[in-house]
Amino acid sequence: MTVQVERRGAVATLTLDRPQAMNAINPELGADLLRAVEDASGDDGVRAVILTGAGRAFSSGADLKGGITLGDDGLPELGKLLRERYHPIIEGIRTMPKPVVAAVNGPAVGIGLSFALACDLVIAAESSYLLLAFVNIGLVADGGSSFLIPERAGFARAAEMALLGERVPAQKALEWGLINKVVPDDELAQAADELADRLAAGPTRSYAGTKRQLNAWQFERFQAQLELEASIQAELGRSPDFMEGVAAFVDKRPARFSGS
Repeated sequence: MTVQVERRGAVATLTLDRPQAMNAINPELGADLLRAVEDASGDDGVRAVILTGAGRAFSSGADLKGGITLGDDGLPELGKLLRERYHPIIEGIRTMPKPVVAAVNGPAVGIGLSFALACDLVIAAESSYLLLAFVNIGLVADGGSSFLIPERAGFARAAEMALLGERVPAQKALEWGLINKVVPDDELAQAADELADRLAAGPTRSYAGTKRQLNAWQFERFQAQLELEASIQAELGRSPDFMEGVAAFVDKRPARFSGS
């Protein structure tokens, strides 16, 4: 299993568990996480959920070395990948009738960042950072991040993250309104547990109602944005710049984009 599930009273902790790959999302982890999200959502005994990562990362994003779906022509099918693997997880977190806390213990990159920002509350370790790395491989933001980031932090900061592809340290992310709290690294697990315990002891149906309200304010637009992201990503997944971006990533060298 690439997602470990721990029950502690009414709190379920879902831990992404590919630490050797910085919890990069491959097909197995995607399937395991979706199953864990669905199980926690449907279990009346679970009243709060924590999402975190094992080792030194929350998640480094999609696994470019083995997690890309190819079409019959041998080219990446990124739109299909988003719709079938990632969107159900993100929508499952948002529609879960109980609060979900992200405990960001290290880099939260790409689709990993989307998983964190889809949660209701986000606590981050001081050394952690957020990163939209898509532009660095010739792609666009996906996983709902092109909606979630401007909703949380505004257009200017979303444009900065998406166009420049630079790290946003935890403290800056807090100042921008992307996350809720920053704690020392060695206090993250305790802080997440304490918050989840508080939520698990609270009025679960009230929390569910609040999520329904917030989703009603944004979710229809969110779902439309997910589909737009998938459509654009499907185009760019077949571009020469993406092929060069992936090759450069694997070779650990700067990409030489042609603009095509």
